[in-house]
Amino acid sequence: MPEYKYKAINAAGKPVEGIHSARNKDEVIAMLRNNKYYPVSINEHVQSKDIKSISLFNKVKLKDIAIFCRQFHAMLNAGVSIINCLDILRQQIENKRLREATSEVYEHVQKGLTFSEALRKYNYVYPDLLINMVEAGEASGNLDIIMDRMATHFEKENVIARKIKGAMVYPMFLGGIATLVVIGMLVFIFPTFISLFAQVGAELPGITQFVLNISNGMQKYWYIIIAAVTAAVYGFNRFSASETGRFALDGLKFKIPVVKTTTSKIMTSRFARTLSTLMSSGMPLLHALELVAKVCGNKVVEKGILAAKEEVRKGVSLSGPIKKIGIFPPMLVSMLSIGEESGTLDDVLERTASFYDGEVEAAVESMTKLMEPMMLMTMAVLIGFIAVAMILPMFDIMTKIQY
Repeated sequence: MPEYKYKAINAAGKPVEGIHSARNKDEVIAMLRNNKYYPVSINEHVQSKDIKSISLFNKVKLKDIAIFCRQFHAMLNAGVSIINCLDILRQQIENKRLREATSEVYEHVQKGLTFSEALRKYNYVYPDLLINMVEAGEASGNLDIIMDRMATHFEKENVIARKIKGAMVYPMFLGGIATLVVIGMLVFIFPTFISLFAQVGAELPGITQFVLNISNGMQKYWYIIIAAVTAAVYGFNRFSASETGRFALDGLKFKIPVVKTTTSKIMTSRFARTLSTLMSSGMPLLHALELVAKVCGNKVVEKGILAAKEEVRKGVSLSGPIKKIGIFPPMLVSMLSIGEESGTLDDVLERTASFYDGEVEAAVESMTKLMEPMMLMTMAVLIGFIAVAMILPMFDIMTKIQY
């Protein structure tokens, strides 16, 4: 998606500039007007390669952002100025990409930009949620509190991400081992047995002939197979990177029985925690919902939340439109209703998020326990099928020997 560099005037009459990803200039204009900015100029922006060029090996992780926010809060709380905080952090951040971006932000702030304006120039490094929260913190004068909340938020997000990745390590390991074993049997072991059977004139059963054809194909056309697999992986990556592909794959997560429950709880935890953080910082509900939609990480959920935002804009309570999405559990809908009636929506959402954090951990463990026997069973069936194909001709040999 192209990026556009814009200059605008905010509601207070101050100049604002930044970079925004959009399909065209009309989307940038709509974004500016939604934020009550008056557009001055909008031009397509070509990113410099200094920081983006090292993104492959220096990806900024949630852990890096969480540490950045935690250290920033500690220094702000101790009375250190923003520019001095940036100066200290740019010298000690371990992640190269984040360190260079922070150094650039430091220089922009020195030249007179606000902290949020400087961060927005590097929105491919710093999350949109952090940038918008920093802007809200600058406006309210509570930047230290905001950075503390952001640190806690990204720490919890990092914990969930680590649990999901950790749970997938063993099934992926089993899948890799199974693939290597099957390829090894087909390419090296199976042809040896077949050559022995051919020497004694054994008749090959249909199942053995079928596996033999696969084995011969892998040996003769291995380069075509590798090219086809590479093309398939490339095509899948391109498809999953497109808007249509992401929407289709994200929707599929809510249809697979084993994955559906876990994905729903992850989305619920993320939705409740992010909305609670934004609202407790004084951000209006409509703006908060727009940010929550972006950070949920699921296109189906994003579309549903944006539709809910439009319903809320018309005066409808939040719980009704969220229920219509059909993804979030009834408990979240009930808690939203209670929070709206009592006027403590941010507090209720925080408690709901804490509950679903534990639910996510249990759901991930349950999914892993289900996936492990499924992987083992698949592995056993594949290897057993090849083993049977090798053993069947032996019965024909034994029969000939007896007669």
